[in-house]
Amino acid sequence: MSVQTTIATAAETLPPSLARIARVIRDNPTTAVESTISELAALCDTSVASVVRFCRAIGLRGYAALRMALATELGRESVQFSAPAGFGSEIAVGDSLREAVGKVAALELLAIEETVGNLDYDVLAAAVEAVDHANRILLFGVGASRLVADDLGHKLLRIGRTAIVLSDAHEASAAAALGAKKTVAIGFSNSGTTTETLQFLRTARAAGTTTIGVTSAADSPLATSVDHALFTHARESRFRAGAMVSRIAQLALVDCLFVGVAQQRHAHTVHALQRTADAAQALRRD
Repeated sequence: MSVQTTIATAAETLPPSLARIARVIRDNPTTAVESTISELAALCDTSVASVVRFCRAIGLRGYAALRMALATELGRESVQFSAPAGFGSEIAVGDSLREAVGKVAALELLAIEETVGNLDYDVLAAAVEAVDHANRILLFGVGASRLVADDLGHKLLRIGRTAIVLSDAHEASAAAALGAKKTVAIGFSNSGTTTETLQFLRTARAAGTTTIGVTSAADSPLATSVDHALFTHARESRFRAGAMVSRIAQLALVDCLFVGVAQQRHAHTVHALQRTADAAQALRRD
């Protein structure tokens, strides 16, 4: 995981004094590159000692290591994505439309790259096997995660799998309680703390169902409550209504899971996709 993604994730979990540092760097990473440790501490209304603790909390030896890691990463990414000036910073009121769109596009590309680059293929393979052998696949998410559940459910239905996207928390828990060995429950929560999704997965697991979780937080309750945890990596912009970058990361991960399942029965998948495409085309002709 990149330094910036690590900092963005840490901003939601660190103690207040360290979280302030994380938020300042998350919003404008060049601040740390261009500031001394004393200047950064003053800007974050904290102490030099807290800055050092922050560096260690995200796995770095000290402030010099943080500045070097950020400078290297920002340089590489600005070249890689040809982003406008201010790459890595938050969308600002003075940004042109081109600059704002460039920042969002770069973050989404990075989210896909980091998510796929950090995939645990053993866990992914286990999740693929579980879904492939399932007679019933239950999917549940809240808010933007519901959109991702819908996407996977649609894909699985297109290849003949019995996928049920549950829209209500009570309905989800009720369905999860009817567990069976050949049922798989998949829950989506970027934070890994969504109460309704946790209840759905815990109920399913208690009923003997194989559970899969998709989240960005490795130390979250969701990650520790499932049989197979799949992780996304994304730096979400604060300039949003609902998830943007994190949703793209989840969709990329869902595509990886779907492709793995589809490959298990390649000939059947190709045939099923053709038949469903033909059916849809017939509706358009009518």
